[in-house]
Amino acid sequence: MPDVDLKKEINLLIKLQQVDTQIYQLRQEKQSIPLRLRELDTGLVKEKENLTQLENRTKDLLRQRKAKELELASKEEEGRKMQAQLYQLKTNQEYSAKLKEIGAVKADTSVIEDAILALLDEADKLNIQIKEEKERIAEREKKTNAEKQKLDSRDKEIKDKLSQLDSQRSQLTQQITPKILAKYEKIIANRDYLAIVKVDNNSCQGCFMNVPPQVINLIKMYDNLVICEMCQRILYIDDEGIGDSH
Repeated sequence: MPDVDLKKEINLLIKLQQVDTQIYQLRQEKQSIPLRLRELDTGLVKEKENLTQLENRTKDLLRQRKAKELELASKEEEGRKMQAQLYQLKTNQEYSAKLKEIGAVKADTSVIEDAILALLDEADKLNIQIKEEKERIAEREKKTNAEKQKLDSRDKEIKDKLSQLDSQRSQLTQQITPKILAKYEKIIANRDYLAIVKVDNNSCQGCFMNVPPQVINLIKMYDNLVICEMCQRILYIDDEGIGDSH
């Protein structure tokens, strides 16, 4: 690669890779923020839906209780009327039959009263549960709002940092030979945002496959960019003047 200081170019590519790695990581984090916000809202919505179900259950219990109370009032009125009819009966047989009817009404009344008590007991338990659920939701809302503020703040931080990094990237790319930059850009777009990697202990740090000695010698010659045969990334070696800031 004539008229090109490849060692300098590789140093610039390493710096560019460091910037691009930060950009990639920050963009990934930024993309995850809306999802995290939706998850926070979804969790809160589910708790509120549960509270609504509990409140609807208490309304249903109230309707059932009112219906039972009307039924009880009707039975009590029926019992009073039967009690008054006792004094109008003329024979013991009629009297005994009426007493039996009154007994059946009293038994029905007792069953209804038990049902009302059971409904009241269930409503009391539900009201305690609703109170606890409201306290839990209030605490959840407080934590959710605090978490949202943190995420919003982090989103702004990332935006500012990305702006700085984009500026750094622009400055670096202007210093790199267009042909070399084009090769780097093509690799980074197809290799998980990692285009240039170090050879360490005779292994490519992109795919961790062995790099033969003859390839390492080619890297040290700085005549051409050397590409890993396995992962197709640009290879470099920590040499004097290479990767000092890496």
